[in-house]
Parts: sequence; C-alpha cells; structure tokens
Amino acid sequence: MTQRPAVLIMQRHLAPLTGFLESQYDVYRFWEGPPVEARDDIRALIVAGEFELDKALVERLPKLSLIACFTSGYDGIDVAWCRARGLEVTHAPGVNHEDVADHALGLILGSRRAIVSGDRALRAGGWTPESKSLSPSLAGQKLGVVGLGGIGEAVALRAQACRMAVSWWGPREKPDAAWPKAASLLDLARDSDVLVVACKADETNRGLISREVIEALGPDGLLVNVARGQLVDEDALIAALKAGRLGAAALDVFETEPTDPDCWADVPNTVLTPHTGGATTAGVQGMLMLMLQNLAAHFAGEPVRTPAA
Repeated sequence: MTQRPAVLIMQRHLAPLTGFLESQYDVYRFWEGPPVEARDDIRALIVAGEFELDKALVERLPKLSLIACFTSGYDGIDVAWCRARGLEVTHAPGVNHEDVADHALGLILGSRRAIVSGDRALRAGGWTPESKSLSPSLAGQKLGVVGLGGIGEAVALRAQACRMAVSWWGPREKPDAAWPKAASLLDLARDSDVLVVACKADETNRGLISREVIEALGPDGLLVNVARGQLVDEDALIAALKAGRLGAAALDVFETEPTDPDCWADVPNTVLTPHTGGATTAGVQGMLMLMLQNLAAHFAGEPVRTPAA
C-alpha cells in the first residue's frame, strides 16, 4: 500500500483546513507540538504567507518538497532560499483582490463619512438636537493608490465610481494604466486626500510609508492600509495621529498580528479591522481550491497551477 503524503499545518488559524486535507493526506498541526515522530515523513508545509518561514524547521524535514501558501501573498517566504534547497513554493493569487478592494472602500467610507465614529457617538448618547455633524463628500477627493496591481486597480475603479480623482505610484511603469502616475511616493502623498496602500510587501519595501510620507499626507489626510502592516512605520503613524500631523488612519493590517489593542487604546481618528479584508466565503473557497490543486499536482509529479514568482 502506498503511503499517503504527510503535511504540516503551521499556523493555528489554518486549523479548519484539516477537514479538507485529511481524506488525502496525513495531517499534523505545528501548534500541537513539534512533529518529532513524523519528521521523516512530512513532505509539505501549509502556511499563511505573511508569517516568516521557520527555516530551522525546514532544514530538519528531510523529505520536505513543497511550501504551500494558503494565501495570495507570500512575503514571509524567502522563495530564492527555498528554491536553492529544491523546495517548490505555491500560493493563491487572483481570488480575493476584489474583496480586499471592497474592504478598502468600506474603510474609506467608515472613516471619511464618520460612520464608525457616528455609531460610537450614538450609542454613547452623543446624538442630541444640537449635535448635527458634517463629514466631507467623497466627490472631488483625491485618492492616491500605492501599488497598481490587482487590489490597487480594483480600489481605483471603486474610487472613480465614487467620483474621486485617482492617481497612483509604484516601482514599475504601467503604460496601460487608466490613471496618472505620480513622480514619486512623496508627491503622491502630498497631492492626495486619501492614500491607499495596496502594494506587494517584501524586505525591500519594509517601512515604505515612512514618517516623511505620513506627514506629507498631512493633518487632513487619511491613510488606508489593506496590504501588509510591515509597509507602514507603525510607530511613526501612531505618533503622527496623536500629534495631529495625520488626520486619520483606517487599517486592516498591522506590523505584528494580532496587534496589541493597548497600542491603539488612546490613538484618535482610527478605524481598525482584524485583517479581514480578503476573508470572505468566496475568497477563502477560492484559496482552498488552489491549495488543494497545487498539492495534488505536486505529489503527482505534475506542474503546479500557481507557483510563486
């Protein structure tokens, strides 16, 4: 009888994948304890790509041949390091970028139109006959997109439908882009009312949204991040919000996840969500299908469907 491939799920929040894997694979879960007895059997790691790959663990698994990222992003995976050791890396692109863009628009509306703060005020008894508040219209607001990939383009289209003026910046040219490209990230921030971070993260752009960029966006500006927390200098962001050098921030991602709620307890003008931008039923189903297809192809000796670039 042919032995079934053994796989190791690395992050606890991926535990629900067990039920979809165990009919075809022997499944181990890293948080239940180091898989000492299965060390010589494990052939694939199932990971969330934003978490740093445990290289020491990888080197203790002699039959490991695949790093299967359940997510679209794989910024925690050193792909070149893996390839140098004969490890294939897969991910799940193109299945939830529209959902993330929907979430970004929700964050913009929640902050700019005071939906979240209005809900809090009403519940606290702050709605009185004398307390009618105003918020800015989105029409005519200038939206800057950092990174015009799948998410960035989808955000731009939604912003355009909301009558916003869109521009963008990224490290590569996009000759067919429908919107003008700023000369630099600083120029984009300086000329934007709302700045949406939607670019791919890696070690070359950690802290891309620096204190200088944050302060260029200014005391009336809104920073939205639906990409990765490491792209923003979080200490500089919090300091700017407290000092009034930045108007507001709406964040779905954080430098460390889960983020410490105490870090945000006294930070004004924020809308915060727990990295749920792409976590829709349809998006997760799409990621699951790609992961299962990649696993099946790899173990059958066939080309995987979505290799990491």
